[in-house]
Amino acid sequence: MQFHHTTLDNGLEIVAEVKPEAQSAAVGFFVQTGSRDEAPSVAGVSHFLEHMAFKGDDRFSAEDVNRIFDEVGASYNASTSEEITIYYAAILPEYLNQTLELLTAMMRPSLRDSDFDMEKKVILEEIGMYEDMPAFSVYEQAMLRHFAGHPLGQSVLGSPESITALTSTQMKDYHSARYGAGNLVLAAAGNLEWEHLLELAEQHCGNWQRGIPGRDRSEARPGVSRSFKVRDEMHQQHVIQLAPAPSAQNPLRFAAEIAATIVGDDGAGRLYWDLVETGLAESCDLGFNDFDGSGAWMTYLCCQPEETASNLEQVSQIYADFNKSGPTAEEFEQARNKVASRVVLGSERPMGRLSALGNNWVYQRQYRSVEDDLQTLRNLTLRDVRTLLDAYPIAQNTTVGLGPYGG
Repeated sequence: MQFHHTTLDNGLEIVAEVKPEAQSAAVGFFVQTGSRDEAPSVAGVSHFLEHMAFKGDDRFSAEDVNRIFDEVGASYNASTSEEITIYYAAILPEYLNQTLELLTAMMRPSLRDSDFDMEKKVILEEIGMYEDMPAFSVYEQAMLRHFAGHPLGQSVLGSPESITALTSTQMKDYHSARYGAGNLVLAAAGNLEWEHLLELAEQHCGNWQRGIPGRDRSEARPGVSRSFKVRDEMHQQHVIQLAPAPSAQNPLRFAAEIAATIVGDDGAGRLYWDLVETGLAESCDLGFNDFDGSGAWMTYLCCQPEETASNLEQVSQIYADFNKSGPTAEEFEQARNKVASRVVLGSERPMGRLSALGNNWVYQRQYRSVEDDLQTLRNLTLRDVRTLLDAYPIAQNTTVGLGPYGG
């Protein structure tokens, strides 16, 4: 297995982890743009643009895009988050040429007005669908409050108002600025030839403009807030709590994964055993979300409305105990093994390595092999968790609830 990296003259970075013994290959574009990079006037444009990429260019229609992917047996998709938009495909190695040609065409879509108008209706329907999902709605409101005044608080989907007002010209301007070669990473993993990948990249991407890479990476400074939106017709209460945590660039992020697993694993963490296993809550977990320059602990609670207050108090006590005493040696070892298992199992297929490879390069400009990650985990100690908790205690700075309970 070998790692390769180069940068084309126009700024496009290409990274690959070549593994000749693999039976498949995976390739994708990691576009360093998301909702945090949008002006309020174009809120939701990154996600909308992801949809439009599948409409094709002058050579490939929307039907062609889906047909060709299906003909080569690709497992393909795309996703948009607060910070990154990813287009990817897992394929048999012999279909790299067709797949990369199609993916590069998607990076330069025609953005036809007719497609734009039709897809706008789809986006509005999608927003409405997600607004009917309590867990999603409470997450959106929690992010908005916790990151108030910071770009991370902006909705990935946008609002019905912002999408309705968005024009195709605004989308084209955003695409020109954010989809430049200097703001993209082309990543590949599995059974492929590095020199051949470079030839294809130069052929299909070499004439792209550099664009305007970069973003505001200032660290968020959230305050403390609490908000409960009463919905009497709901049968359950949904609560999300956020607190500052290490960023994607912070070395403490590895200890944070361990801590979140010990406290918040959805099938074996302290929250699970104290609240879910005992029947006090349907769901209660803690996650660690690392962003570009910032991070967040995220608590999710779903329970009967009458149990909300006491459950939140119990969550607070669990966090206080953990912040004070840290994990036991047994908890630490179990969590480390669980995280290591996730790393290894996720790397068994090239598609899993593609995600790790691309994200590590986007956030750290660093290649990390599976062994690198495992060695980092082996080197972690209880003292590292103590350092983490002193700097980023697990807390409940922002609380947002949705359901019959009014707080």
